[in-house]
Amino acid sequence: MGTGRAFVVGSGPNGLAGAIVLARAGLDVTVFERSAQVGGATRSSEAMRDGLLHDHCSAVHPLAAGSPFFDDFGLESHGLKWRLPAVDCAHPLDDGSAGALYRSIDETAAQLGSDGRMWRRLLAAPSEAFDQLRNDLLRPLVAFPDHPVRLARFGAGALMPASVLARLFDSPRTKALWGGVAAHAYTRLDRPLTSSVGLGILAAGHRHGWPVAEGGSQRIADAMVAALAAEGGTVETGIDIRSFDQVHGADIVLWDTSPTAVLAIMADRLPSRVRRSYERFRYGPAAFKVDFAVEEGVPWRSEAARNAGTVHVGGTFDEIAQAEALVNAGRMPERPFVLVGQQYLADPGRSVGTLKPVWSYAHVPNGYGGDATEAVIAQIERFAPGFRERIIDFVVRRPGDLSAENANFVGGNILTGAKDPKQLVLG
Repeated sequence: MGTGRAFVVGSGPNGLAGAIVLARAGLDVTVFERSAQVGGATRSSEAMRDGLLHDHCSAVHPLAAGSPFFDDFGLESHGLKWRLPAVDCAHPLDDGSAGALYRSIDETAAQLGSDGRMWRRLLAAPSEAFDQLRNDLLRPLVAFPDHPVRLARFGAGALMPASVLARLFDSPRTKALWGGVAAHAYTRLDRPLTSSVGLGILAAGHRHGWPVAEGGSQRIADAMVAALAAEGGTVETGIDIRSFDQVHGADIVLWDTSPTAVLAIMADRLPSRVRRSYERFRYGPAAFKVDFAVEEGVPWRSEAARNAGTVHVGGTFDEIAQAEALVNAGRMPERPFVLVGQQYLADPGRSVGTLKPVWSYAHVPNGYGGDATEAVIAQIERFAPGFRERIIDFVVRRPGDLSAENANFVGGNILTGAKDPKQLVLG
């Protein structure tokens, strides 16, 4: 690419990745970060108790492990280490049973009874080919794929609504396990393409597991900053870019921000087509985050849940689908879908003695101003009686808090945009 000057606005993992690529290509790169701490959604801190480490947002990384970018730029040589739990993910039910995800498809299928055969049929091929499929799965839907035949085979199921694919399973446990992963789409489960998110995460997990970064997700950002420095790039924190005049001297400006932020700064400089696209950009439901300090961890009824790095809390498939439909309609469900992270199982250094850091968030409507703390606790208590009594401390971050900390999370939407078919295809 040659010489030149590049500014990157935002130090989330995407911004840092772009900065590293530009620096290696020979540009003089500076990253500007509004916060005092780099990393965006990959930040971590001991804000609750000294030594008790919680991730701010991004916590478990099935799509990052095995990334060719991380290999190409040697992030492990800059201190990044992945750690895996004994059970990748568990989904408990009211009868005390749970569906469990393991890195091994065979181990996963073995505890799914008659559904094990269908699980293998859906996921064996895409997980084996995941390293070839990954770029096709993560690029825009209108792009031509590198592996069209493999993608077409994967796409037959991926195009379905998650609610339709769920009918391929007989057991309520398998349906629920599938629904919890599909709910990462943060949209109604009866919409087309919602199976693509679940199948993509599952294929990645069966290939690389559901790892956490040793020492917290912050270590991902720290390793990327070190890799950038090795290429001659720099990061400046505490810099809030509000005007194009602050970056006009660069040959390239890369925005690791929301479309809303770019529009506010660049409106009169954008082509009309791009400006209209940014103006109509929509944001999805929000997260309501609760971090806990729990004595001896969460007392799940299910052994699989007690050993899982991630626990999906939402009950049956139908319960999850109903909750997701409500939050997408702007209504708060009585029993929201809750994700629980037990990263300390893979990374014991995050704990302080018997005090365990438990990470959680519920899906709530965008901009939700109420208090969902009790709903989160009640959902966990439902599958882990005695949880409430083990809570030593907790910290709540509402959607407004999340957007104040990270401007990309508009209305608390941590996926930074509505993931419905219209927006995914047309923008």
